[in-house]
Amino acid sequence: MSTPRRPSLKSLPVTPTGPRVAAQAAPGPAVGEPKGAAAGVRTVLRPDPHRSDGRYPVAWLHISAPRGAVPTATSKCLCGRDRRAVGHSKVLALIADHTAHRDVCPLRTNQEGRQAA
Repeated sequence: MSTPRRPSLKSLPVTPTGPRVAAQAAPGPAVGEPKGAAAGVRTVLRPDPHRSDGRYPVAWLHISAPRGAVPTATSKCLCGRDRRAVGHSKVLALIADHTAHRDVCPLRTNQEGRQAA
């Protein structure tokens, strides 16, 4: 039975005797610069580059008809019209009414032929 040999002290590093200075961290990004953005990539949101043709939505028809459930529909218009229907026949009638409203809506009618009051 022999005792294990002690390792040689030759290759052990020297322990520092005093406090060490902390390593400097890498400089962070400037204020407002996004992290991880590729160089040359725009990060500011710009307006949509597509030109508008002057049309915008005026009336909406929302139909919900899940399988095995009662269908519902909602018809809304910017002129103030707001109608709802529940049931198959009433939803079909609301769809027809919504289509007919396109011709009589004051927001969609042509203003050129009218005379000033």
